[in-house]
Amino acid sequence: MQEGNLNINEYEAPLRVGVSYAEIIIPAALPKNYTWSVPAHLTESVKVGCRVEVNLGKSKKYAGIVKHLTNEKPAFIETKDILNVLDNEPVVFEQQLKLWEWIAAYYMCTEGEVMAAALPAHFKLSSETILVYNEEFGDDFSTLDHDEYLVGEALLIKKELKLTEVQQVLDSSHVYPVINRLINKKVCFVWEALKQTYSPKKEIYVLLNKQYDNEDKLADLLNNWTRAPKQMELLLSYLHLMKTEGEVLKSSLLKKSGASDAQLKGLVEKDILYTEKRNVDRIQYLPKNVQIDFELTAAQQKALGEVQESLQSKDVCLLHGVTSSGKTNIYIKLIEKHIKEGKQVLYMLPEIALTSQVIRRLQKHFGGYIGIYHSKFSQNERVEIWNKVKNGDLRIVLGARSSVFLPYQNLGLIICDEENDTSFKQQEPAPRYNGRDAAIYFATLFSAKVLLGSGTPSVESYYNASTGKYGLVELLQRYGDLKLPAIEFIDTRKVIQKDKEGKIQQGKIILSPGLIAAVNEVIARGKQVILFQNRRGYAPYSVCSVCGWIPQCKYCDVSLTFHKLSNKLICHYCGTTYPPVHSCAACGSDKFVQRNFGTEKIEEQLQEIFPDAKVARMDIDTVRGKNAHDVLIQQFEQKRIDILVGTQMVVKGLDFDNVDLVGILDADGLLYFADFRVNERAFQLMEQVSGRAGRKPSYVETAEGRRDTALVLVQTSQPHHPLLQIVQQHDYKMMFAEELKKRKEFFYPPFSRIIQLTFKHKIKEVVERAAHIYTEALKKNYASYIVGPAEPVIGRIRNQYLMELLLKLPRDSKTILQCKQDLLEQVAILHQNKSFRSVTVVADVDAV
Repeated sequence: MQEGNLNINEYEAPLRVGVSYAEIIIPAALPKNYTWSVPAHLTESVKVGCRVEVNLGKSKKYAGIVKHLTNEKPAFIETKDILNVLDNEPVVFEQQLKLWEWIAAYYMCTEGEVMAAALPAHFKLSSETILVYNEEFGDDFSTLDHDEYLVGEALLIKKELKLTEVQQVLDSSHVYPVINRLINKKVCFVWEALKQTYSPKKEIYVLLNKQYDNEDKLADLLNNWTRAPKQMELLLSYLHLMKTEGEVLKSSLLKKSGASDAQLKGLVEKDILYTEKRNVDRIQYLPKNVQIDFELTAAQQKALGEVQESLQSKDVCLLHGVTSSGKTNIYIKLIEKHIKEGKQVLYMLPEIALTSQVIRRLQKHFGGYIGIYHSKFSQNERVEIWNKVKNGDLRIVLGARSSVFLPYQNLGLIICDEENDTSFKQQEPAPRYNGRDAAIYFATLFSAKVLLGSGTPSVESYYNASTGKYGLVELLQRYGDLKLPAIEFIDTRKVIQKDKEGKIQQGKIILSPGLIAAVNEVIARGKQVILFQNRRGYAPYSVCSVCGWIPQCKYCDVSLTFHKLSNKLICHYCGTTYPPVHSCAACGSDKFVQRNFGTEKIEEQLQEIFPDAKVARMDIDTVRGKNAHDVLIQQFEQKRIDILVGTQMVVKGLDFDNVDLVGILDADGLLYFADFRVNERAFQLMEQVSGRAGRKPSYVETAEGRRDTALVLVQTSQPHHPLLQIVQQHDYKMMFAEELKKRKEFFYPPFSRIIQLTFKHKIKEVVERAAHIYTEALKKNYASYIVGPAEPVIGRIRNQYLMELLLKLPRDSKTILQCKQDLLEQVAILHQNKSFRSVTVVADVDAV
């Protein structure tokens, strides 16, 4: 067996004689894992990776994961017994447990917090769990045992039960096995599943009574039918569906025939048809096959060879391929190789919106070998995918950052596309891990390889590649030898904006005359337009024109964004909604001016200016449903949308053949942030969004000859800004060189590692004192590495005042490890002071 692969038979072996203690991870933020004793009657059934029921404190119960077994009694504590074993076989493997441990240590959180993030909700029962009755199950409890029946009957009456209520019903504190069986039988589900769209797992199939398998009897039935013509139509529809589809769903039959339930019931009562309820997968999979029907170009083939050669000697390779160079085709060839070797492949993308387009491409080539995993799936669907990955049914997983937690058995390759994207970094809550970096560590546990891909790599990754830590392959030629689109600037200082009455308007330019003319010309040619603005809503803020008062959130120090469609003011930090403000709270005036603009306002103006064009918007407000983003993308692919306006969602990796014009409406908004990565991020966003244009040949004939029509228009008041000049040349290496020079001068990554500490408290003076006292204690050993403490740009969120402290540490693993230990120790010391016990300290390692 290859080093790093899992010997499942060995891993699932029962406890050895004499092993009587288990270190168990529970889904809670405990600084250390607790140890429980293994009672003699459970010795054979407790295995590493299985869930067990344990008691913490006087009455709090959890379903924990067994991490380690030992015969050494822990010092200084009296251990409690494990109450029950919930699984016959492990739900996670050894590699997952090692990943959890690494994430907890590296990102300064607890293994319980990692467990809570990693496992689907149905695996994380605790005594605060609420069980909800599954209406789809019905009231037939004949398959339930005595205890299951008692709980099922109580759920049927009350519809939901707390764990303590289940204990009262059964007159026992050991209820986890019963609950587990009820969940598996779909009698109930845990409350967390209600946050997602619940899809029933059972479907009703319609079948022909076996006596009519005889063609003569069936012909006799049809020829001698004398009454109930609607039932006859229904039967004929059934026979047609049976011939074309093989199996007939009740819902499909009633829809096709236009019949009612009563008419179907009539055929069932006559013993002509009968119904059968069956378990089905919530997610439908295609037949498993590998079919690669394309050849790589010479440039792509060369890049593939270089990637394979690089991965012979390096564990990680960076593929720097310009937009539309065909990186996905290279990924597909690598996936094919690993699938044929019997390996599993993880294909990571930063945004859920990207998965729909890529999944269609990959399904075409790999059929049912591939599955998707991300947060939009219901908890029931996540459990199904989890189990299919664990038993090896799914060989390719396409997913966002959370897909790194799945229980792979034989991982051979991880592809991390758009590796520079900040969406790979979890922000809230803990663990604040980077999916890309976690994947690189995870791969080492299988001796697997990692391919990072991007048209605009992160400065850190490109630095690692250029210094030899990673392999580096560059694909700087677009597919079909297409040129990168021309970029032109529109100087908004020279644009005079007028209203419908011809009066000059103040404020930011939304759609300049030059951009409007370009959109008209492109639509007239039957081509499509993408417009990018990195703000959602209608107006980011309104200001009283008399006194300058701005409506703000009660709980955050931010202005409220007006959303016209819902007619509400919304705080984009805490989500609180308010009715629109019509009079100034300071001076009573009703004269408000809306400042800046979001995607909703752009959409409205586009509909006014281009009434015949089909306009759509793509931001978090329009793609909330599980399939909403896929529907929108398919509509754009099918040319049912002429102009698509959106936030970062339209920037990343989407492949549209018919886009000839991209407009960046407010480049200034990308260039002025208090962040050392501001130029890198602005370049990446503008370069990525410009890459959506001209992905297929498109020309017009002019007096001067044939002209490439792909164009990017950038609205800015600073057309001579140095970064914009670099963007115009599509010169990633110049941006990298300029950034590297500044990062070295100011000791920022990649020359240092940063840890950001955020202090939170409801009283401003308390959080300020806590931050300063904490900083003074650190200065003894880390004075030269500390920046702050200081109040952030937004000083209060969710009624918690904030202070930030930044540490820029040398890239020395011993120093970093010691510093993390010291930081956690100082947090403990701070909390011993009664005045600061309620101050929350959040550590963000490698903050982005």
